[in-house]
Amino acid sequence: MIYHAIVFLPILGALIAGFLGRVIGARASEIITTLFVGIAAVLSWVAFVQVGFNGETTRIPVLRWVTSGELDVSWALRIDTLTAVMLVVVNSVSFLVHLYSIGYMHEDDSRPRFFAYLSMFTFAMLALVTSDNFLQLFFGWEGVGLASYLLIGFWYLKPEANAAAIKAFVVNRVGDFGFALGILGVFAVFGSIGFDAVFRAAPGVAGKPMEFLGQQWDTLTVLCLLLFLGAMGKSAQFLLHTWLPDAMEGPTPVSALIHAATMVTAGVFMVARLSPLFEWAPIALEVVTLVGAVTAFFAATVGLVQNDIKRVVAYSTCSQLGYMFVACGIGAYSAAIFHLFTHAFFKALLFLGAGSVIHAMHHEQDMRKMGGLASKVRITWIVMLIGTLSLTGVGIPHLIGFAGFHSKDAIIEAAFAAHTPGNYAFWLLVVAAFMTAFYSWRLMFMTFHGTTRADQETYAHAHESPWVMLVPLLLLALGAVAAGFAFKTVFIGDGYKEFWRASLFEGAGNHIRHAMHEIPGWVGWAPFVAMAAGFGLSYLYYIVAPWLPALTARIFRPLYLFLLNKWYFDELYDWLFVRPAFWLGRLFWKKGDGAIIDGLGPDNVAARVLWTTGRVVKLQTGYVYHYAFAMLVGVAIIVTAFMFHDIRALFSGVMR
Repeated sequence: MIYHAIVFLPILGALIAGFLGRVIGARASEIITTLFVGIAAVLSWVAFVQVGFNGETTRIPVLRWVTSGELDVSWALRIDTLTAVMLVVVNSVSFLVHLYSIGYMHEDDSRPRFFAYLSMFTFAMLALVTSDNFLQLFFGWEGVGLASYLLIGFWYLKPEANAAAIKAFVVNRVGDFGFALGILGVFAVFGSIGFDAVFRAAPGVAGKPMEFLGQQWDTLTVLCLLLFLGAMGKSAQFLLHTWLPDAMEGPTPVSALIHAATMVTAGVFMVARLSPLFEWAPIALEVVTLVGAVTAFFAATVGLVQNDIKRVVAYSTCSQLGYMFVACGIGAYSAAIFHLFTHAFFKALLFLGAGSVIHAMHHEQDMRKMGGLASKVRITWIVMLIGTLSLTGVGIPHLIGFAGFHSKDAIIEAAFAAHTPGNYAFWLLVVAAFMTAFYSWRLMFMTFHGTTRADQETYAHAHESPWVMLVPLLLLALGAVAAGFAFKTVFIGDGYKEFWRASLFEGAGNHIRHAMHEIPGWVGWAPFVAMAAGFGLSYLYYIVAPWLPALTARIFRPLYLFLLNKWYFDELYDWLFVRPAFWLGRLFWKKGDGAIIDGLGPDNVAARVLWTTGRVVKLQTGYVYHYAFAMLVGVAIIVTAFMFHDIRALFSGVMR
């Protein structure tokens, strides 16, 4: 029953707030949804301790779900170490976001709807991470997509929010098309979509060809790449990343829950869960590594010049997800999930901390209009500082550091040990670490230090957030400090094999863990040097010589505009896809629907009928003598017709 409560308490709260919110009121909706998710979070930690010690896989049936021909799928909860870790991440962050939202959204009249959406999203994510088959995985996958659409566009009277919600939905459909094809392919190849059945049969399929798009390809490579396409969309990887920064149009708690700690990590979870498939598809793993490394580098370059405080953190999320996929691609699945775990704490902390700044600045998000806030919001500054130290990976190599230090440095070391061509993965991640430190400290310096650039009235009224918002920040700060050190041994240390034995699969050729212990000493110090250099350069630019950023932007203006416009991907996609789609839509509308369908139908035949009937009905005057006259005319016409018929018949007889 504990696992049933963990999964279904959030959806119960969502139903109560969603359908009864107007009856019970906003305060009751907040309390009920937050309480239910809080209970689920506590139970998740209990489950984490239990499963972490025994490490076995448990399958808990819920109901018989879909039966159609050879397809027989039941809804069951798959409980193992990987599931337990994700339950802790999802429910813990969701609970703190619910609690934080009580303060952040206190002025919004639609709070019951907002909290219903938050809890609905939480349930969908829980359904995803507890899935025992591909159909249940797809159900949760699409559920979080729907919930994110509703939450991003929560302020539906705001055009930018509606546009961002639609963009997120459409871009994710591109990835989900490949994901759905992959699931269909799994069923076609294996005759089942249950994880256990597919994993058992995977070695027998390895190396066998299949026909796809008229060509012969390796079966598992095709299936894994199609499934990974879904991960690229959901986790905002390079080429399918464009929705993530725009999603910041939603309320800040939405950014923390969906786009930092849970939904965007679904792709990483999926690849780790399907490691028994990916391990037999080395080409697919190479693609995962390449996409992850490019994403980490690309997003970090864009984050260098962003001015919206939430967008800086959003591109940081995109970059950190790239680190996780690199770890998956080189076979270091435990390191990927470790970084996912620590990232949940410090990234949710940074997003909610940014929300606290926005709250203090009366909804101002432009860092160019901030500065000097450290004395105004002391607690927010402290927790944001902790989040920044964790994100940038501050620590003493091989000894101790903040949460991000332990997990991110492990991935960078594994990337070197993997020996990708030219060690591109390692170098891209190191450069990304340098840029991460630069833009993270840039955010801190522009927001909290120096002379304020805000207008005097806004700055004078800047104030610390209420405790209902600060308590979640303090708890997340605790995780950002200690989560790496406390869990390093079981996640990636000496106890990792026992911890992950039933949930992550490493093939016979996967020697990444052994290779990590044979790297040169300088490799372990490379992330530290990159982090320190990024901090030093940022300090020079924004504290010592604050005139340098403007000068650099002028000197390197083409590069600056290239980064400021996010490598012009939005413009490129607008030219390649959006404009042709609108052109095609207008063609079907004006020519197809207007000229052909309406032209031949309503505007032609139907219009003539209406024209005729419109004139015929004028004969209906209502006067009896008019009807009598019409009857006489009719009789005369009939008699005349018969007379002409008889005359023709008479003449016909005479002619014979």
